[in-house]
Amino acid sequence: MSTTTAPLAGLRVLDLATLFAGPLAATMLGDFGAEVIKVEHPRRPDPSRGHGPAKDGIGLWWKLLGRNKRNLTLDLSSTGGRDVLLRLAADTDVIIENFRPGTLERWGVGWEELRAVNPRLVLARVTGFGQSGPYAHRPGFGTLAEAMSGFAAVTGEPDGPPTLPPFGLADSIAAITTAYAVMTALAGRDLTGQGQVVDMAIIEPILTVLGPQPLWYDQLGYVQPRTGNRSRNNAPRNTYRTSDGHWVAVSTSAQSVAERVMRLVGRPDLIDEPWFAAGTTRAEHADELDEAVGYWIARRTREEALSAFEKAEAAIAPIHDVRDVMEDPQYRALGTITEVDDPELGPLRMQNVLFRLSGTPGSVRWAGRPHGADTDEILAGLGLSAPKIAALRAEGAL
Repeated sequence: MSTTTAPLAGLRVLDLATLFAGPLAATMLGDFGAEVIKVEHPRRPDPSRGHGPAKDGIGLWWKLLGRNKRNLTLDLSSTGGRDVLLRLAADTDVIIENFRPGTLERWGVGWEELRAVNPRLVLARVTGFGQSGPYAHRPGFGTLAEAMSGFAAVTGEPDGPPTLPPFGLADSIAAITTAYAVMTALAGRDLTGQGQVVDMAIIEPILTVLGPQPLWYDQLGYVQPRTGNRSRNNAPRNTYRTSDGHWVAVSTSAQSVAERVMRLVGRPDLIDEPWFAAGTTRAEHADELDEAVGYWIARRTREEALSAFEKAEAAIAPIHDVRDVMEDPQYRALGTITEVDDPELGPLRMQNVLFRLSGTPGSVRWAGRPHGADTDEILAGLGLSAPKIAALRAEGAL
């Protein structure tokens, strides 16, 4: 762990959110030094604690999502919970929440109440459909964003159904965007002295990631179809099986790389075809190009194919599963997987911080902690006496 001061040291974040975009955004802030307090309902913990595989009854996803966070239990709908939240908010920089619009207001801790105790507060509201519009009050999850954004429509084989990702893609994109939005709002606070509300709809960031589809449709009436592993923008671009049963992916987004690939696989004649001069016209001849590249790769082992492409300065990558990721030398060199000592489960390996800073790097200081592990310490830090904390616990606020 670096001893350099983390860039977000001194920033306090309250994570009131669950599943998954809001909490992941808070994790990213915590990775770079923010003090993150995870607020969970006393009797209904964050559902991510029970998502996916567990070891010794302890959810492993939570160990990742809850890292670098202290844990406080608080029933925000109770009078005692409301009072504690407002006390916390008075000395907090960022609150991240993902309740349906109007929920915090119903509990008496909406934006007006929060900014009354702290005009410099940034409130990030992460919901499926945003704070306004005809869908705002619907329950929203990343799967719905993957469907509505057009992602599923362009994913899959041409003759197959629209395909959803087997992981939280839209949530993760929204999480990264939320962390960026929060930092932008904090920069705005430096200029104006005032906090503000971040309205993050999970259906929106994934639409940006999908590229110029709206522009294509607006100007050309073009609707991008499903193309499987191929691209309408260049070819050859596909997955290919090696002689030893592995799979590799080839990309030729650059014209020079496309030419190197065809020379490598013994078909330099295709480079002289008029249609080879542009990616979009190469894509019209994907069958011929895939046949040439696939034939060449199918007669070589994965290592032979990777080595030959590297020597030719052509773009190729092995198709990894997680076992390969954990052993890949490039990921090892980057420190992409880090080891964390956890008091419940011992050494854990998980993804490291999202990017590297040369002067003020982030770090994973601890993995997700037990439900409510820091409640008494956090409340004592607010000046609440032991009898007051006991009283709050007795009334169910904690």
